[in-house]
Amino acid sequence: MSIVVRPARPSEYDAAGHLVAEAFISGGHTQRDGDYAKLLRDPRDRAERAELLVAVDEETGVVLGSVTFAPPGSPYADLAEGREGEFRMLAVAPEPAARGRGIGELMVRAVIARAAELGLSRIVMSSQQSMTYAHRIYERLGFVRTPARDWSPVPGMDLFTYALELDGSPA
Repeated sequence: MSIVVRPARPSEYDAAGHLVAEAFISGGHTQRDGDYAKLLRDPRDRAERAELLVAVDEETGVVLGSVTFAPPGSPYADLAEGREGEFRMLAVAPEPAARGRGIGELMVRAVIARAAELGLSRIVMSSQQSMTYAHRIYERLGFVRTPARDWSPVPGMDLFTYALELDGSPA
């Protein structure tokens, strides 16, 4: 299977929103009827006010993953300051056929490439403490924990933070 990561097309927004919401819900990271699940289901605003990327099977056109990249100035940046980029809402389709194929890593590499293209100094991101599989991907790609930036968007949800210093070379 050949997978490409690229900006989402409007015709893929619904699939991307459904995928991200279901991945977060099935992983126990948000409640099905919660406000965050509603935000995840509708990526149109993310596509307009940030950059919505999708991982697509080139042969079938099926959306297998999605991530939101927030360049400087995007209202989707929770942590980023100055010349930092940030990514959020990274998810791989919860179906077994999509898992374990390196799709998450491909999307993170696409974010790194995009940030380097923009000449950014660093990429930052937040992650729920329970997302240990994702943490291994981030660390393998050179992201380091930044405990001083850890935060809680709502009471009871404590987020880890990570950063990757960009030096102009690909990860």
